[in-house]
Amino acid sequence: MIFAANLKCNHTRSSFKNYADVLNKTIGVKCDDIIVFPPSIAFLESQTNFIQGAQNFYPCINGAFTGELGKEHLDEFGIKCVLIGHSERRILGDEALIKSKFDFAKNHKYKIVFCIGEDLKTKNSGKTLEFLKSQLDIIDLKYENLIIAYEPIYSIGTGVSADIKDISKVLEYLATLTQAPLLYGGSVNENNIKEILSIKECGGVLIGSAALKVENFIKLIKG
Repeated sequence: MIFAANLKCNHTRSSFKNYADVLNKTIGVKCDDIIVFPPSIAFLESQTNFIQGAQNFYPCINGAFTGELGKEHLDEFGIKCVLIGHSERRILGDEALIKSKFDFAKNHKYKIVFCIGEDLKTKNSGKTLEFLKSQLDIIDLKYENLIIAYEPIYSIGTGVSADIKDISKVLEYLATLTQAPLLYGGSVNENNIKEILSIKECGGVLIGSAALKVENFIKLIKG
């Protein structure tokens, strides 16, 4: 199972250093199935027992792109895992930029956690599967370092996870499109994680607020 934590706009370098120290000690050895996405200001240069990923980046090595992070910056911290397509980023960009990011990350052999998800209007109209496929049509579903995270927008930051039957239906459908590991994200917490992970096609979880405290993240990992 893959356990990924998206810390979003939380933690400073000092607080994330403490987070990483506790997590490193708990894990004990290098584990590629635990991924943490801290804010870029908190990137650590030291080696970690988990994969340190970037929440966002710009598809460039470097250049005249004010306020952006290029590969050169990620390289300094040994980062080769990126989050692409999260709904909180999608509203700021467009499909062309998302595709450009994916293609760039693929060309540089990054591990990619690619997020997809529908809003409540799309769900209620019965067009979830059609919509999700359209989000996946722009990427290479056979890319060997791809992980897909299904995060229904109506569940992100709301405390209300999607219905287990709905999650199962979506993951079952996605499994017909790709062999990439499939994660669920959206208000994952200690009360629902076991049921979510019991879904046949579920290969792990992408956790937000429930992973902001390292003790809580560890508790979710240990089950």
